Amino acid sequence: MLALASDASSLRAAQPLATGRSWPLTGAADGSAVWGECRGSAAAPYRTVVDLSGPAYRCSCPSRKFPCKHALALMLLWSDGAVGTDGDPPDWVASWITGRGGLGGKTSPQDRGVPGGRPPGPTPRAEQRAARVATGLTELDRWLCDQVRQGLAASQRSSYRHWDDIAARMVDAQAPGLAERLRALAAVRYSGAGWEDRLLEEYALLRLLATACRDQAALPPPLRDTVRSRVGFTVRQADVLASATPVRDHWQVLARRDLDQDRIQTRRVWLRGQRTGRPALVLSFAATGQSLDDSLIVGTETEADLAFYPAAVPLRALVAARYDTVPGGPPSGATIAGLLAGYAAALGQDPWLDTWPAVLAATPARDPVPGLYDQAGEAVPLHPGAGACWPLFALSGGHPLTVAGEWTPRGLWPLTAWDQDGAVVPL
Repeated sequence: MLALASDASSLRAAQPLATGRSWPLTGAADGSAVWGECRGSAAAPYRTVVDLSGPAYRCSCPSRKFPCKHALALMLLWSDGAVGTDGDPPDWVASWITGRGGLGGKTSPQDRGVPGGRPPGPTPRAEQRAARVATGLTELDRWLCDQVRQGLAASQRSSYRHWDDIAARMVDAQAPGLAERLRALAAVRYSGAGWEDRLLEEYALLRLLATACRDQAALPPPLRDTVRSRVGFTVRQADVLASATPVRDHWQVLARRDLDQDRIQTRRVWLRGQRTGRPALVLSFAATGQSLDDSLIVGTETEADLAFYPAAVPLRALVAARYDTVPGGPPSGATIAGLLAGYAAALGQDPWLDTWPAVLAATPARDPVPGLYDQAGEAVPLHPGAGACWPLFALSGGHPLTVAGEWTPRGLWPLTAWDQDGAVVPL
């Protein structure tokens, strides 16, 4: 249910409504449809109905987002088991279901449902969103030109609102991916020495992304998928599972990182196939206070089928099927030269790639800067945000380790280490 939200702001707005107090009337039919009336600012309650087999949504509120906050709240309420199944659906629910040709039938232009139920070609709603995104891209292009024209010294005096305002306009343009990158620019300004270079680089990447999105019809399909994803167009999990060819392998669970963003928790789990050597990233989401998926345990190996999202560099994947999980040993670590060569090759296909899985056989050291050093004499720094990372240095005691983590343009963020005895230690 959380993954169906079009952006984080929709989910934030839905969470306070996912209580029985907001819904004087709710109902469900055989786990296929759920409906309810939600108290709102209007005199009459908003009437919301969801076909769970699609999913497809209908709400009487004026929101332009699909699903709207009422539909999201209703689904969250239903997933918590707080919606009863007694009674027949009201007339306004029955008429909508009938108009769709029954549950699981074809969707109307006003509904959002499964791909098989859509008429061929872009729907009016998709065309409307494309027009909004195009308008947002034009505004972003103008804003970026203004930043360069005024010079980076102006950014030094700017508050967070300077970037929040343009990010909010990208949310209105239904380009949440652009909004997320713009909000992150405020942190670049306060990231220490060299912030000017990093900020200018981010401006250039945003301009490249806006240009690529405008000219996406001329891009190769994998790069087009990447561009659309970076802008904020989502791909439903059902579509990925239906269209991707599963990759079966014994997947080593290398590292895990939890992030808190806008009251939404994100768990990033990195895997690597023993046979294919292919990296994979499995994401899970939860509202603050709720539990994240804990089925992939660092240090284990699981035989599974993974379905990868379409992209120029396919990293994100879904676990389509799982067969067996056993304790695992230390993974084979690469050299630092090998890590940087792999990242460079991936960056050539996806210029906006800012996180890359790393597994290194190296020795941690604090001088001259905190980092990892391999036998060839190559070195990489630790990410400044990783802190002192004393557990890593204490575990090493000056000896080589196998370390897994995320490589970024600012350094390595270590997440897991294996000691000399092969025991796994989350950092």
